Amino acid sequence: MPVKVDPTSTHARVTPSHALLASDTAASLSSCCDGSLLSALELTVESVSEILALATLLEQENPLKRAERLAKRRIALLFYESSTRTRTSFELAAKGLGADTTLVSSLSSSIEKGETLKDTGLTLRALGAEAIILRHPNSGAPWLLERETGLPVLNAGDGMHEHPSQALLDLRTILAHLRPGTEKVTAKTLAGVTICIVGDILHSRVARSNMLLLPKLGARVVLCGPKELLPEVAAQAGPGIEIERDFTKAIGQSQVVMMLRIQAERLAGLQLDLEEYKASYQLTEERLAAHTPEALVMHPGPIIRGLELTGEVADGPKSLILEQVHHGVAIRMALVLRALTQPTQKGVGA
Repeated sequence: MPVKVDPTSTHARVTPSHALLASDTAASLSSCCDGSLLSALELTVESVSEILALATLLEQENPLKRAERLAKRRIALLFYESSTRTRTSFELAAKGLGADTTLVSSLSSSIEKGETLKDTGLTLRALGAEAIILRHPNSGAPWLLERETGLPVLNAGDGMHEHPSQALLDLRTILAHLRPGTEKVTAKTLAGVTICIVGDILHSRVARSNMLLLPKLGARVVLCGPKELLPEVAAQAGPGIEIERDFTKAIGQSQVVMMLRIQAERLAGLQLDLEEYKASYQLTEERLAAHTPEALVMHPGPIIRGLELTGEVADGPKSLILEQVHHGVAIRMALVLRALTQPTQKGVGA
């Protein structure tokens, strides 16, 4: 049976199959600080519009003026897992707003000595941190950290659960190409758009957050992959989600193809033939040209060239992979500013 988050524990964890059923975890993983972002489940269409508008405003603002917004405010980046894109873009985002940042990793702190997440968070708060950006291998960890510290927490990836800021930057990338000039999103903004997510759905927090966010704006999400990496329960994650096992059929009906990395570090116990996987699910120039030549190609990174897609596709004219990285800074500036300007705990009088 799947394990639910235990609110009395100093650790939080949910199994992959449980994480796929978003409605089961919604209540237990909702945030208590207005400035937090723990899950795409928390994002309403209205809040998505506000974040997108704020990202554009900050991106276009004079850098000197922008740096006054959070001048000398303190933000901690607490990363228990390695990261290039997410960590760097959050750090650049915070510094672009004038904030002071400190990076705490599991290999260069007391975490390595066995310190709990709760105690690390309380230590950071005592040192003056006003918000924490957390990446953690356990699903539900950002919720626990927020509860124990009372600080706004931005989820930069928790286990196999979610990665909401990635879904927001993916959305901004899609809108820039399929709905250019859109200033305010609605429940119908992506109506008529099919987005295919391919690969290791079971272990992908990026897939999970996109599955929860994109249908809210009217998109149809088609999941594609082998049964080992895409259980049937994934179709129950929410409305607007379907499963298509045939790769060519899946991409042939899609305007956006989002490829996912095979997460070798999370495949313990699974028997997966990589050569067979490539034969069935690798995105090549030939497949792209034959079945969906106009489709936009996305990937959250890091890419394993020659596995989930070829180098020619990654570097090709339809690839938006580096553009996704670019949009990450603006989206994360908006989230950091939101975190430090809406820090009041819900249910607590200001």
